[in-house]
Amino acid sequence: MQPKTIKEHLRKHRMEIGMLQKEVAVKIGVTESSVWNWERGTEPELVHIPKIIAFLGYIPFECPDDLLGQLRYYKLINGMSFERLGAAMGRDPEQLTDWLTGRRRPCKKNLQVIESFLIKMAG
Repeated sequence: MQPKTIKEHLRKHRMEIGMLQKEVAVKIGVTESSVWNWERGTEPELVHIPKIIAFLGYIPFECPDDLLGQLRYYKLINGMSFERLGAAMGRDPEQLTDWLTGRRRPCKKNLQVIESFLIKMAG
């Protein structure tokens, strides 16, 4: 059965390579209790996601088909705050928060800006 959650991915990979939680913690740069908590279902802080991905050797999340979902995905896998994403895109973080939480829908021009940004980052 394929792992579905970050806790399942972490534990499965750790067990497959024979590492202790404290060894994983050192590799990711967190405390042993963080790894313990993650493996029991606590979601890791966004800032740790890139190092978790590096530890796993793959991205454990599906990339959505829709543009806003792809921007959310980009933010997640890069461990970015709304402020950091806003700085990278040249956009107001509050505007991004509105878009990515569904409070507001970007206009056609802003959808084009998002698409161009994602293409540039993939490139």
